Amino acid sequence: MKEIHTVAVVGSGAMGAGIAQVAAVAGQQVVVFDVSTAALDRARQSIAANLKKLAEKGRLSTAETLEAEARIVFTASLDDCSSADLVIEAIAEQLDMKKKLFVELEARVAADTILATNTSSLSVTAIAAACEAAERVVGLHFFNPPPLMALVEVIRAVQTSEEVAQTAYSLMESWGKRPVWAKDTPGFIVNRVARPFYGEALRLLDEGIADMATIDWAMTKLAGFRMGPFALMDYIGHDVNYKVTESVFASFYNDPRYRPSFTQLRLLEAGRLGRKSGRGFYDYREGAVMPAATEDERQGWSICNRILAMLINEAADACHWGVASRADIDLAVTLGLNYPKGLFAWAAEWGAANVVSQLDYLYEQYREDRYRCSPLLRRMAKEGADAVR
Repeated sequence: MKEIHTVAVVGSGAMGAGIAQVAAVAGQQVVVFDVSTAALDRARQSIAANLKKLAEKGRLSTAETLEAEARIVFTASLDDCSSADLVIEAIAEQLDMKKKLFVELEARVAADTILATNTSSLSVTAIAAACEAAERVVGLHFFNPPPLMALVEVIRAVQTSEEVAQTAYSLMESWGKRPVWAKDTPGFIVNRVARPFYGEALRLLDEGIADMATIDWAMTKLAGFRMGPFALMDYIGHDVNYKVTESVFASFYNDPRYRPSFTQLRLLEAGRLGRKSGRGFYDYREGAVMPAATEDERQGWSICNRILAMLINEAADACHWGVASRADIDLAVTLGLNYPKGLFAWAAEWGAANVVSQLDYLYEQYREDRYRCSPLLRRMAKEGADAVR
């Protein structure tokens, strides 16, 4: 496998700066590129502040933080990335922009330099197709903030060579990350499997079955999630969360399981993006009063069971279609989404037959393909865990 000594990170926003910090702490020489010198200055200050906090908490010595800082070079010239053994792209989620960048990178770097994209939802294969040596391209999807989030999805494009894929996976392990293999399909693991957490909660709200405060109460107090779906959508921002849902929906040829909600779209159109704008589903402005939940456990468990059944079904279907293994899916949702437990572990605890019954009940009610049960989940109900590859 190729040895990686120098890593270039293209894009110095929160993700790019975080990835650069992780690489530098791991001992790599790092080049951070951005066209904006102001953005580079912000990244430099952010990394320095983060390293200082690590020293104060005793996670790094003062000497180690200084050494890590010294390993990072900030530049507004893409030519300075030419000596990198690995380039990680962390720019905006626009396919044409990423393809253009990869063409420019390939013209500058060595023939064996690995080119990685941090895309969260775009086709790695489509990005790789911009390169003449497409086999050098791989997906490395970090989660925000990269220094704190252990999960990295490693995505093979159709063209990715096995050596490049294995080098990328092993490098992530050496950086102290927990890599998982993901097939190059829309949303990979996390952004695909998580869709029902938002989508089914929105469906319950849109139908008037429960209000957002009650749904959030049920999912946190009864099911044990750290944040309810509406509080989490507000935290992520509707400009991000809605757009990912819209992208996954379109990429899956308008599969009804991923259909976006007009309710969330209207918030986006109104500029109510969540916490970042002061208003979203909830009002975060000074003096605003948060709505009270209806704390009825019977209703609460009905809400939880519906959302959980959809999440488990999505995990089973991802495994059924070879997106990822059962173990990697459960690792991804616990590390990348902070779920209380893995979805296959949840299915085993609840009983796969009970999950199937919940889904069949919903299908009988609505007669929508949205509630179709995964073939793998049906096999699990009949054959147990041995049905899962």
